[in-house]
Amino acid sequence: MPTTPKYSPLARHWSRLDQSATFLNHGSFGACPDAVLAAQATFRDALEREPVRFMVEELESLHDQARSRLAAFLGVTNPADLAFVPNATHGVNAVLRSLDFKPGDEILTCDHEYNACVNAPKFIADRTGARVAMARLPWPVESEGQIIEALLDAVTERTRLVMLSHITSPTAIVLPIERIQTVLRARGIQLLIDGAHAPGMIPLDLSSLDPDFYTGNCHKWMCAPKGAAFLFVKRDLQPSIHPAVISHGFNARSTGRTRFELEFGWTGTGDPTAYLCVPAAIDTMASIIREHDPNLANEGEAWRAIMQLNRELVLDARRTVASALGVAPPVPESMVGSIATLDLPARDEPPAPGSTRYHDPMQNELLDRFGIQVPIVPWPDRGVLASAGLDHPGTGFGRAIRLSAQLYNDTSQYRYLAEALVQVVGRVREA
Repeated sequence: MPTTPKYSPLARHWSRLDQSATFLNHGSFGACPDAVLAAQATFRDALEREPVRFMVEELESLHDQARSRLAAFLGVTNPADLAFVPNATHGVNAVLRSLDFKPGDEILTCDHEYNACVNAPKFIADRTGARVAMARLPWPVESEGQIIEALLDAVTERTRLVMLSHITSPTAIVLPIERIQTVLRARGIQLLIDGAHAPGMIPLDLSSLDPDFYTGNCHKWMCAPKGAAFLFVKRDLQPSIHPAVISHGFNARSTGRTRFELEFGWTGTGDPTAYLCVPAAIDTMASIIREHDPNLANEGEAWRAIMQLNRELVLDARRTVASALGVAPPVPESMVGSIATLDLPARDEPPAPGSTRYHDPMQNELLDRFGIQVPIVPWPDRGVLASAGLDHPGTGFGRAIRLSAQLYNDTSQYRYLAEALVQVVGRVREA
């Protein structure tokens, strides 16, 4: 049995992480540093001390401050073009539910998409007579050009909207979203970008990108609390976009704010502290990385260093695990951020319903035997393909492992994972 490795020295800022385990799954739900949780506790204390005063007198100003700080981080010129939402799935649903699809319209997505977000256009299509079309992107991937070619091959004269992840969830590909948007806009096709993983993982300048619709999470790579995400909508498209929950803002009298701001600014009573902590998350992560490199002069340099360090760590992890398993990395390094996916041996049959608490019993075994929390995902995902009426290619039930890297991780943890996988996968191959 390999020896359980320790986290990096920076992990002391994540003291709530189970130090007896090996947590390599930041990508699923993030993990919040102690200082950010402390900031959230302060906001919650203020809220509970006098709930009416906080919600009625203080929240709007605090909301504006947090939104302005996030806008600067994302390169958004006007903070009014941003709205806070609980997560990127909410953002996707808000846009899809707002657009007026007609029978025969096509919503194009791809087979590398996140299942929850593929369900949203399927739900809309079933009620409007529209159709969900699905581009089959290559795997393995050799170049950005392959991605663009495969996507454009699926575009038709009926394509009304394309919905794509900036960074795909199961396969961890940083898609060439700027190039994709350029070619789609030239054809008059709108693009909804699900940037669930992008903020804090790769540099974002939404003013330069100028997307139609962009939604992203702050709770993943920015390390804000769960429940902090955003939706950006291009100014001329805002009048047609409404939140998934309609509340007072729908008929509120204008107070110098746009209808977009009024509707998204209040969708009912909830805990607003997650998004109020976005500035604390930005500051905290910059402070943590300065322990690694005290010469980082400003916030921009600090965050570029975070992104670079995490990317180098996951690329090293990918090389270590790929070498141990004898597999080739399926994506060029230029298309990798802070998560990386590798293929694993396929299953002959899917797990029986209720037989495994995770997607795959291999994930159970890595956790139970070795204390490693890392996702084993179905790939290709038959559920995603079925949403567009597509058949699964090939035989067997494919699966992959997705590696994440955050400042609290250490190279020794991925070596430990590689040693564990050799034992687990070797037995699978023998069977």
